[in-house]
Amino acid sequence: MPVFSFLNFFEAMIQFKNISKHFELKGQTVTALDQINLDIPDGCIFGLIGYSGAGKSTLIRLINLLERPSEGQIIINDKDFTALNSSELRQERTNIGMIFQHFNLLQTKTVAQNIEMPLKLLGVSKAERQKRLDELLEFIDLKHKKDAYPDELSGGQKQRVGIARALANHPKILLCDEATSALDPQTTKSVLALLKKINQEQGITIVMVTHEMDVIESVCDFVAVMEQGKVIEHGSTLEIFSKPQQNTTKNFIQTVLQQQLPVNILNNLENKNHNSIYCLKFLGSSAQETVVQSVIKQFDISLNILFANMTEINGAVIGQMFVQLLGDATLIQQSVAFLEQNGVEVTQPGVQP
Repeated sequence: MPVFSFLNFFEAMIQFKNISKHFELKGQTVTALDQINLDIPDGCIFGLIGYSGAGKSTLIRLINLLERPSEGQIIINDKDFTALNSSELRQERTNIGMIFQHFNLLQTKTVAQNIEMPLKLLGVSKAERQKRLDELLEFIDLKHKKDAYPDELSGGQKQRVGIARALANHPKILLCDEATSALDPQTTKSVLALLKKINQEQGITIVMVTHEMDVIESVCDFVAVMEQGKVIEHGSTLEIFSKPQQNTTKNFIQTVLQQQLPVNILNNLENKNHNSIYCLKFLGSSAQETVVQSVIKQFDISLNILFANMTEINGAVIGQMFVQLLGDATLIQQSVAFLEQNGVEVTQPGVQP
């Protein structure tokens, strides 16, 4: 069952309507995308996540029609891209920038020449190209590398050049296909911060393909989870993290926010009564209030914190805590009710002895 979605309250910039994509492979028809209907809000950072083969890269390539759908429509700013002729499509593509996993820089061109290339192809004057180049080099903090060649740059610097090139023509949409998967964690963090800055300062809609849930957690406002060519779940990032519906989504979130009590903790419990284990889910203000401390003070029970982790998504704190509640059954029921009244979701993970 689809979850309630905050997407309903935002104006859609990109719309996929009944989209399917089929490929012919060794005489067989392979369905890469299967009847996808999805809206991407204007001015947001939208993540597409899924395992390899889920169809996410195919979907993002449909936005600028590098791939054409077998069925359905792609509507961008109320314009049907699938109905455009070649000339009209070329013009519309100038509003869409793209960042690639492996940078796609020309090795024989300098940083400056790589960034200028889209403008040169569009016939922009030398003076205007130089002005825009100076702006972009300043923005990505690589003025000192403008005459360097790609082989002289680090991975993070190469991706910054790729980002600058994608921004050269003042696009309204920026597509990122696994833009950080070839980078180390620290460089990934800096590139994501740059993308967040682009979105916030320039209002550019960013669509990101990734297989890393921590990328979604760090920068995305909304997310769609894909599996076998279908969108199986979508909504605000906070919504998906707090109430995942599908097993695939839960598995992805597990990589960022522990969803189960670690086995080694379970095995080392002094009291082996697994029915006494509860999972407390916190969201927003409940994660910042001392509700657990209040339970200990108000109820004559033993509360042992076994494991806890929390994260922050778009300014809201979300987290989970596994506890063991021991004592009188009635008091335990009262303490659970107290927690729920204070905004804490309480479940029993169903651990088997």
